[in-house]
Amino acid sequence: ATFGYCRPSKMNKNHPKPLQNTTLGHQDHSHQVRVQVKACGLSPLDLKLLDDLGIQRDLIPVGREVAGVIQQVGSKVSFFQPDDEVVGKLLSSICVCVCACPPVHKPEKLSWVCAAGALRDGVCAYTALHTHARMAAGHTLLVLDGASSFGLMCIQLACYHGVKVLTTSHTPQQTSFLEQLRPSVVRVIPVYDSSSDLLSVVSEETGGLGVDIVIDSGVCLHEEEPEEMKLLPHKHDIISVLGVGGHWVTSHQDLQLDPPDSRLLYLKSASVSFLNADIWTASSAQQGRYLHILKDIVEKMSAGVLRPQPEEAVPLYEGTVAMEMVQRRQKRKAVVQL
Repeated sequence: ATFGYCRPSKMNKNHPKPLQNTTLGHQDHSHQVRVQVKACGLSPLDLKLLDDLGIQRDLIPVGREVAGVIQQVGSKVSFFQPDDEVVGKLLSSICVCVCACPPVHKPEKLSWVCAAGALRDGVCAYTALHTHARMAAGHTLLVLDGASSFGLMCIQLACYHGVKVLTTSHTPQQTSFLEQLRPSVVRVIPVYDSSSDLLSVVSEETGGLGVDIVIDSGVCLHEEEPEEMKLLPHKHDIISVLGVGGHWVTSHQDLQLDPPDSRLLYLKSASVSFLNADIWTASSAQQGRYLHILKDIVEKMSAGVLRPQPEEAVPLYEGTVAMEMVQRRQKRKAVVQL
């Protein structure tokens, strides 16, 4: 038995149906493993992306970032055995799953909840910093909304590689939390305080040169954005803080650049990269790199290099409510423990 998320109907897009039980189909699993899930992470589903890809399934698997124990291996699988503890991204969940991409072994010291809850953010941080921005020791990085689970992963990964890190905070509590991080960030910029100007602070910290990398958590495109978007930086501000040859990695899939923005990027010979959390499973040609990333992430979490914020796991019977809250953006993510 597994859980799937019912695609919202055209008449009722704002109120999707809850999770429902389903079963695994009869397919050729000779190259796959079956995993008994101990914990899984719930993240928002990009239904628009599924439509763009032509995927019209009524029931969409959720909780795909999982940690669990292998129950069964296919006849052509040689790297895993039953009872191996693994972490990976799966084709379907919750309870018993079939792997879409090969998993990696879970270090013994890493808890089920920590592994499942931090996997998505770890992959995104690794992809943003290594794959897109080509991070190197001595670079200067600006992480927007550093207290988020994704932002925290970016900060810790960058500090480990000798990068000078600046970050923004949205509340006084976040400012205090970020200032106490070890290894420490160079500067915490409280964007909720009108006296803190992002451009002037970055200019002061970099001697007017700008930063090598900017990683955002959303962008304010227009002046009349909703109240919850007001703390996000404007796209022109992000481009302005970039140094010559800088890289801007954005998660904003609807980003629009006006000709003046493009001109400024051109003058700086800077680049913009789009961060898609699911890109590694879009092509089988990328599986080797993806497995390397997964293995490195779980090893760094086990060693304490990456220390994700603790997630309060919910039991399986609360999974429906948790997924609905995540999908409605009432919370960023959730972890289900079985």
